[in-house]
Amino acid sequence: MGEPPKTFTISSWIQSMTENFDPMRIGTRLARNWWTLALRGTLAIIFGLTALFWPGITLTALVFLFAAFALGGGILLAIAGFKDHLGNIHGWLLVIEGAIGVAVGVMAFIWPGITALILLYLIATWAIITGIFEIIAANQLRQDIENEWLLIAAGIASLIFGVLLIIWPIAGALAILWIIAAYAIVFGVLMLLLALRLRKWGEQRRLL
Repeated sequence: MGEPPKTFTISSWIQSMTENFDPMRIGTRLARNWWTLALRGTLAIIFGLTALFWPGITLTALVFLFAAFALGGGILLAIAGFKDHLGNIHGWLLVIEGAIGVAVGVMAFIWPGITALILLYLIATWAIITGIFEIIAANQLRQDIENEWLLIAAGIASLIFGVLLIIWPIAGALAILWIIAAYAIVFGVLMLLLALRLRKWGEQRRLL
């Protein structure tokens, strides 16, 4: 008699995905694509500083700034995912996170008349999704790089930032512009530091 068919469950799917999540491969992939993290960090810092120091910034200008930031970051994530084959789950995670960033950026570009409240929710949704994906990747990366905390710090910062925007939406995006700008700058600095650490780690292991 043949074996009975396996029952599909969410837990079994997560387990099978986790088994394909090779921590060495995610470390290698990110190290080889350290420059994409550096550019993401640079984009975030530029977005944050521009939003913070642009005198009398309008809502439309903020929308386009965020759209460029999300779109650029999404493209860089997709590049990191596609550069090596997508046989492992971490490649797909990068591509999916990148696709979400591109979708959010395009949505903001084609919807310039967006209200401050909707923009706030859009940024919050992007930040929460980004935070979740970064934390998942960071947990695996820590198995490869001892005491690695930069990526998980970036993920936690994104998650907390997104939740705060959702529970405190009344003020609108312009009223809490300094919070958005501060988050972007902190996120950007963490990405730059992570990129430099991954580059050094990759050079030590002759991955680059």
